[in-house]
Amino acid sequence: MPKAKFGKQITMKRFLYYFLPVPIRLFARRLYFLPIDTFDCIFGKRPDGVPPRGKIFIGHGDYIKQGEKFLSYFQELAGLQTNHSVLDVGCGIGRMAVPLTKYLDKNGSYDGFDIVKSGIDWCKKHISSRHPNFRFQYTGLYNQLYNTSDKVDASNFRFPYDGGKFDFVFLTSVFTHMMPAEVENYILEIGRVMKPGAKCLMSFFIVNCESEDLMIKQPTHMNFPINKGFYRLHSSQVDTANVAYDEEWVFEKLENAGLKMETIKYGQWCGRQNFFDYQDLLVFSKSK
Repeated sequence: MPKAKFGKQITMKRFLYYFLPVPIRLFARRLYFLPIDTFDCIFGKRPDGVPPRGKIFIGHGDYIKQGEKFLSYFQELAGLQTNHSVLDVGCGIGRMAVPLTKYLDKNGSYDGFDIVKSGIDWCKKHISSRHPNFRFQYTGLYNQLYNTSDKVDASNFRFPYDGGKFDFVFLTSVFTHMMPAEVENYILEIGRVMKPGAKCLMSFFIVNCESEDLMIKQPTHMNFPINKGFYRLHSSQVDTANVAYDEEWVFEKLENAGLKMETIKYGQWCGRQNFFDYQDLLVFSKSK
């Protein structure tokens, strides 16, 4: 199928998906995957510890493979150790937590929070029940894409953890669904809860000269047509459907939070030929 036609089909699917209210979106996904989830359940095709496809509301790709891939990133790019205390900001339905249950030892720990209650409920039932050093919290924060039933503003949210608690913090496709004031607050909170010398890995859609040029030349790839200055939106229907940020703005906010950039791995999303993953990955550390 030609790329342009495929891109139009994806865009139409997104348009229809964003048009639905949040509760209906989640229900529609459950309904869409019901036949295959039923088949997997009857014939034992779903691996142990993996949620039904209809319940997975985050990202694309294979649930297990994506988690294992990011575990390797945590080790190779951020030096994750088996005894580290880990914070997963926007933990979803445990895609990153599951491989960590096989990696962190009894001296290590995992904390995760998310704004989608169904995901937290699943994680508590299927992960915390087997691994008591893995803890999950529901945080009722407003988001146009995932949670419109709560009205608490993420730009004023204080992470429910003491300062200087974590050796490693990560966010996968979280800032890609948040507005500027929320991102700025989260970066400050990340800096607060990190131990001196701790590291953090986060993903973004970063706009710089290269990605901006590629978006113009290759519009069938991920695009952000709504320019708000230092950030850009993918959809006029749902602001937080996908959000891209100017590189200089991101670097400034990290510096203001006392965080030092270690490395950046640019992604494929805008049509790069040389890339590391789909989104752009940033790794930074807190000063000792």
